Amino acid sequence: MAFRTQRMWTVARTDLRQLFESKDFWVPMALLGGFFFLIVPAFLLLVIANVGNVGAVQQVSQALDLLPQSAQQAVPTVTSSGAEVDPATQVNYTLAVYLFAPIAVVVPLTISSAVGASTIVGERERGTGEFLAHSPADTREIYLGKLIASLIPGYITTVVGFGAYSLLVNIVVGGDLGYWFFPTSSWWLLIAWVLPPFLALALSLVLRLSARVRSTAAAQQATGLVTLPLIIIAYGQSTGALIGSGTATLSLILGAVAWTIAIISLATGVRSIKRASLLGVANEQ
Repeated sequence: MAFRTQRMWTVARTDLRQLFESKDFWVPMALLGGFFFLIVPAFLLLVIANVGNVGAVQQVSQALDLLPQSAQQAVPTVTSSGAEVDPATQVNYTLAVYLFAPIAVVVPLTISSAVGASTIVGERERGTGEFLAHSPADTREIYLGKLIASLIPGYITTVVGFGAYSLLVNIVVGGDLGYWFFPTSSWWLLIAWVLPPFLALALSLVLRLSARVRSTAAAQQATGLVTLPLIIIAYGQSTGALIGSGTATLSLILGAVAWTIAIISLATGVRSIKRASLLGVANEQ
């Protein structure tokens, strides 16, 4: 068992080392995460915070009345010192919790899927598929190693990106409120319980595609079609669960369903990895 685990991690470490050395891949991914986690939120939050109680902000703040009752009650009305919260701060709070934060679901899904799309077909294009096919690792170990190598970038993105985003909104918005408020309890549940199975489910499908197509470009195109519905569901759940009522119950139920489907998909996905697919003859069978 120890040898099987060691071989699995050897496959994962090899892929991660190659990914780290491919600056043309991870640099754009890092810029993508930085743009959505920091640049866009910082720009909009600072603009709203600095314009003050002008008519535009007043009109936007009136839109808060359209939110569900549970969401309206969550918007703070007084600061830690007992002063009334101004409309600009209430708007920023709403944007930080209900608009920008779901990016924490979308960006990791996008990055992990991009890594997973080339993980099998990339071996054939680099000419290393034959070496891996004749290695002591069996197909299960190869599959799990590839899965781990694809999951880790997504989790790193979540930890670093969402941590930076949380710090940003706590400084900009929390500074006006007099206390730090983010992540909320609903977001802790979403990040810890709902996001992981969505990542696993997406990658279980992406690895199947990567083992079947003939080129990385084809894998990335097919991956976009597969992961787009999952991204829409994840984004819709994050915004719907956070704004709607019964947030904890909804997140727990959706997470449990996603975990069940992900485990089944991962268990059956092992059969998609064959040594022939690493040699580039899978599509000819």
